[in-house]
Amino acid sequence: MPPRPFKALVVYEAEKNTFTRRIEECDTSRLPENEVLIQVKYSSLNYKDALSATGNRGVTRSYPHTPGIDAAGTVIESSNSGLTPGDDVIVTGYDLGMNTHGGFGQYIRVPPEWVIRLPKGLTLRQSMIYGTAGFTAAQSVLRLIDYGITPEQGTVLVTGATGGVGSIAVSLLAKSGFQVIAATGKADQKSFLTGLGAAEVISREETSDTSDRALLRGRWAGVVDTVGGNTLSTVIKSTGYRGAVTTCGNVSSGDLHTTVYPFILRGISLLGIDSANCPHGIRLHLWEKLSQEWKLEKIDQLATEIPLADLSNHIDLILQGKLKGRTIVNMQNV
Repeated sequence: MPPRPFKALVVYEAEKNTFTRRIEECDTSRLPENEVLIQVKYSSLNYKDALSATGNRGVTRSYPHTPGIDAAGTVIESSNSGLTPGDDVIVTGYDLGMNTHGGFGQYIRVPPEWVIRLPKGLTLRQSMIYGTAGFTAAQSVLRLIDYGITPEQGTVLVTGATGGVGSIAVSLLAKSGFQVIAATGKADQKSFLTGLGAAEVISREETSDTSDRALLRGRWAGVVDTVGGNTLSTVIKSTGYRGAVTTCGNVSSGDLHTTVYPFILRGISLLGIDSANCPHGIRLHLWEKLSQEWKLEKIDQLATEIPLADLSNHIDLILQGKLKGRTIVNMQNV
């Protein structure tokens, strides 16, 4: 078939370590030679996308590049017998939007093993309200439950609670019967978080200890930490006996300063969460839960929808910590 024209956000390295981005006309001949061509209907904005869009070499090695680690749309061409034109599908993680042309373009071409059929119970738009952030939140909640954390054991803390991962984690934990404490630096978002199911909202300062103490009073049965750095160090030493902490982000810092004492005196566990390379079987299981048992009644309240034309501005806002919930990009509205 002849190349198809489309619009995409493209990031350029104008000069060494100076990056610009603009929406421009592309065509499908520029896409990688993979088996499945997908017309992207919706994408979503994640912190990793903002890093890619500003030249972070730990995310994207070479430019020009189109970020977007999430995409939901319709199969247009496929040489794989398991996927046929007309199938509605989701692609999240793997190398999409990192070093492979991503969901901030109206078409992507990817390997079939990256693709998941849209589960019954979700629209394409709703799947991107979840996106990688929701998938990461779901992994975090499932890891705590599989570890053995139950509502009867006490409260569960979510840090960075107004962000994409944090807000969905608050919602999923509350839906699963946990008493959720939401920590945030945005005091004006208390009603937003209680509306998602948080039993209590605390300030970010309460999760940032600056003493040299190896242990603090055990306050949490479990923690979903999304920010890293000193916050993660603090919640590790303030988690109760045989509790568990999941870690999935580094918005604050990638450094972790702690001691062995929370682990050897309280028996807590630190559980790492990776969404990019999560095995296909776990992906299917979690997307099924998000579309059925864990589907959020207020999912649409978590989302701000923007056209492609507004994406660059929102990339700046997410880096400044000024967004809440999820930002989805309507790729049909340029």
